[in-house]
Amino acid sequence: MEAIAAAACQADRDPETIKLVGASKTVSVERIRQAVAAGLTILGENYLQEARDKIMALDLPVVWHFIGHLQSNKAAAAVKLFALIHSVDRPSLAKALDGAAAKADQVQDILLEVNLSREPTKSGVKLEDLEPLLRTCAALPHLRVRGLMTMPPWYADPEKVRPYFKALRRTRDHLQSLKLTGVDLTELSMGMSGDFKIAIEEGATLIRVGTALFGARPH
Repeated sequence: MEAIAAAACQADRDPETIKLVGASKTVSVERIRQAVAAGLTILGENYLQEARDKIMALDLPVVWHFIGHLQSNKAAAAVKLFALIHSVDRPSLAKALDGAAAKADQVQDILLEVNLSREPTKSGVKLEDLEPLLRTCAALPHLRVRGLMTMPPWYADPEKVRPYFKALRRTRDHLQSLKLTGVDLTELSMGMSGDFKIAIEEGATLIRVGTALFGARPH
């Protein structure tokens, strides 16, 4: 938390505008309890079944986010479990989530995941397909697009990811200027353990931190 506040102040930003998402994939329930006791309020999970098991085991005052790749046939379960889904990257998933949220009589908050690096192994909508996806989502009454997410390539030098974070912020600003009805892109989900300070400098509002919080994951 102190490192986030320091990075925010260095970037002349209010630390209150940046939320820490504890990336808790493969992290034990006991370790999660310790992190929540220390002040963590948002947990991000990558796998639906693992998240469901943890949510059932933990009766904690936390908000759950989904930060992994989501299959369309898991939309109903995701809507029941997660306050925010970071990884919407195709119209079929958006429509499945909208249908599931309609049945649950709720509006589901989502982010659109953008594959700025164009790496074939990564999820995310291509930049040229982002605006059509946003317009599709904006027309779905039970979805609320809150912002964008990206996962840049890994570099030993975190400074090399800055162009990706800068590009996501500029893309968000452009889309926001379109003033689409029902769209308010306030959130930028970017930055992880090795590069969150750079992400904060470039405007991140949600940083997804695992190793720096919970330690190295078992292999």
